Amino acid sequence: MTAVAQRRSLPGFGLTMGLTITWLSLMILIPLAGLFVKTAELSFAEFWSTVTAPRTLHALKISFGLAFAAACVNLVAGLVIVWALVRYRFPGRRIFDAIVDIPFALPTAVAGIALTTLFAQKGWLGAPLAALGIKVAFTPLGIFLAMIFIGIPFVVRTVQPVLLDLDTELEEAAECLGASRWQTIWRVILPSLTPALLTGFALAFARAVGEYGSVIFIAGNLPNVSEIAPLLIVIRLSEFRYADATAIAVVMLIFSFLIIFVLNRIQHWAQSRSLATA
Repeated sequence: MTAVAQRRSLPGFGLTMGLTITWLSLMILIPLAGLFVKTAELSFAEFWSTVTAPRTLHALKISFGLAFAAACVNLVAGLVIVWALVRYRFPGRRIFDAIVDIPFALPTAVAGIALTTLFAQKGWLGAPLAALGIKVAFTPLGIFLAMIFIGIPFVVRTVQPVLLDLDTELEEAAECLGASRWQTIWRVILPSLTPALLTGFALAFARAVGEYGSVIFIAGNLPNVSEIAPLLIVIRLSEFRYADATAIAVVMLIFSFLIIFVLNRIQHWAQSRSLATA
């Protein structure tokens, strides 16, 4: 048994694991630990006062609330886009497939300027919306649209390879057994895609929560109106209130970790259930 296990082990496991732990420590764990060390300079009363200030709570609500809403929209829209790109053949499909990656390659500042220009009150889309009484730029709605823009590729690129590998014979078998199209989608396709969908949702949410460059241009950055938490951290740093900035960052880190942890557990459960029913 031991000899078999040794033969199955990858060569150089000790070296690669050591390098992995060292790299993760230098790039992730130590910088994050620095946040907690700097925040420890505040007393508990000062920390609580900082993170429960009305301006801080509103900024956190804007960042997490809109990021979650944008990730939900991207979950549905991403699934529709993936389905069209994978299951249908139409002129320009490869071009549309490449367009999905534009938010990946586009600098965030450029994306923010483009969205602001488009949705400003005199912009191509902002003007007709303003005529209807809908203001997008410099409002939470603008932040919401920017978060959707930067998050959609994460869902598409996570689900696309899974749908490509999904055997269409399962769908044909379900139809032969009398299942309707919607029953096939709900009972055959979606259970197989659920782990990938949850992964894409988590990635889109995480990116939206921490997004800065593409959001600040269209947000307007008005305190208690359209100010995001990352911007508030930058403001505290510019005021040389470093401990206050790290306190807000610690709260964002903890909440983000808890949400992603819960999503990962749900993903693991969905994957285990999918394998058990396969």
